[in-house]
Amino acid sequence: MTGDATSTVLIDNDRVRVTRWDFAPGAATGWHRHEYDYVIVPLTDGKLKLVEPDGDRDSKLETGAPYFRETGVEHDVVNTNDHEFAFIEIETKP
Repeated sequence: MTGDATSTVLIDNDRVRVTRWDFAPGAATGWHRHEYDYVIVPLTDGKLKLVEPDGDRDSKLETGAPYFRETGVEHDVVNTNDHEFAFIEIETKP
């Protein structure tokens, strides 16, 4: 199955935006640029394909193991697993 990943904003205030992302197999976020620093907390084990300006790469994620990225990241994120995948994105606002 392919299609769009589903985003659900859980918190959005002057300091943070917290979004849950759910991906069916083959689903993608669509190309985007991050306007804030952010932390990703995977809710599922698996791999995501990151389609970036310099090429594609796979990223292995483990449930509960967060990572941080700075403002300006541009990419599309694709679920290449044969199962659903989910993570929480926490964006910090200036």
